[in-house]
Amino acid sequence: MDKVIVITGGSRGIGAATALLAAEQGYRICINYLADESAAQTVLEQVRALGAQAIAVRADVSIEDEVIALFHRVDTELGRVTALVNNAGTVGHKSRVDEMSEFRILKILRTNVLAPILCAKHAILRMSPKHGGQGGSIVNVSSVASRLGAPSEYVDYAASKGALDTFTIGLSKEVAGEGIRVNAVR
Repeated sequence: MDKVIVITGGSRGIGAATALLAAEQGYRICINYLADESAAQTVLEQVRALGAQAIAVRADVSIEDEVIALFHRVDTELGRVTALVNNAGTVGHKSRVDEMSEFRILKILRTNVLAPILCAKHAILRMSPKHGGQGGSIVNVSSVASRLGAPSEYVDYAASKGALDTFTIGLSKEVAGEGIRVNAVR
């Protein structure tokens, strides 16, 4: 089976490191990014230097139309996705809940909860034998904050990662019989 991976938030940090490791393991790689095209291009050059076929795709993965376009590009340019790393995430500055704006909370929930669910949906549409796929793997990047709560720092972020942990458990049970592994790392 061809190995094709989508890495959300792939232009820096954990996402960039994942892209480099995937290149060494023979994956065709989609580096998703939201704003920093320069950083995405740097990672793209690095994985191509390792011999990987790769593309960088700008998409806000909390908007389903952009997720659809992202996966369409992967289908067209790299092939059917076999791995997804839901790495894109955001956190606000340290503050108490009574100091948080609705905008901040919604941004964190859209990026850290909605986006991974949307990306998993579109990956499953390609991985599941029910849709012509051959299985695959989904990895959700969580945080120890989901267990600690992050009081007086970013309770909203911790709650979003707790939701991601719960989603991971439920989805793993939902698609296990279809040859799709779903795990989270903290």
